[in-house]
Amino acid sequence: MNKPLVSILITSFNKGKYLDRCIKSCLSQTYKNYEIIALDNYSTDNSYKILYLYKKKIKILKKKRISRFPMANQLNLLIKGFKISQGSIICLMDADDFYYSKKIQTVKNAFLKKKNIDVIFDLPIISYKNKKYKFKLKNKNQKNIWPSIIPTSSISLRRSFFKKLVNLKLTKDFNLLAIDFRINVLSINILKNYHILRGNLTFYTKVDDGIMSNIKKYSKLWWVMRKQAHQFMTILLKKNKIKYKNLDNSLTKIINFFL
Repeated sequence: MNKPLVSILITSFNKGKYLDRCIKSCLSQTYKNYEIIALDNYSTDNSYKILYLYKKKIKILKKKRISRFPMANQLNLLIKGFKISQGSIICLMDADDFYYSKKIQTVKNAFLKKKNIDVIFDLPIISYKNKKYKFKLKNKNQKNIWPSIIPTSSISLRRSFFKKLVNLKLTKDFNLLAIDFRINVLSINILKNYHILRGNLTFYTKVDDGIMSNIKKYSKLWWVMRKQAHQFMTILLKKNKIKYKNLDNSLTKIINFFL
């Protein structure tokens, strides 16, 4: 099948400032066999007014937040969106980002060409405080440590992979671990079923009220998040009979003990 249905899942909470731009970028794709599902946590800004303008072109799902942690809410929204989606390819999207016009076409072509690949990443252009720069992958020296986390809007996956992620039954745990971390680790570290596209397909807006904005580096919450990341790695690697042991994990345990 050369024209598979692609489901674009947009998660949003109080992103009305960017939402119109986001939706328009999806509607302007050169590849036309897609569905757009906007998932909102009952925003208190003008988000719903914007969504209403597109109600004939997109599906809208509103759901109450389940946690005080944005990462858990985003993951919950995506799981709900996945259940009502129909596409064999799933493209994830944060409402403050946007796609370039050939994103879906390029991703679809890559999946058709690479039959054994379940996850495709692209390296976004990042915008922060009126400056733009390219996302760069970092070299990791420690064995089995998580990779550079490619952000949510630059992740596309086969439907079967998303289902596999949900079936791991780890999605209800680790309320500080975002969906992009989980997918990066599972596909890059464990299953190794990924491909990275080098072209510019996604525009990532780094904002001060993003899901990670309330976690300052080296704060108590930051160390708790890092502990959860190591626990997540430990469980996944153990399931695949790989021993997880590194200096960062040991240091994180010690610091959390004293905190």
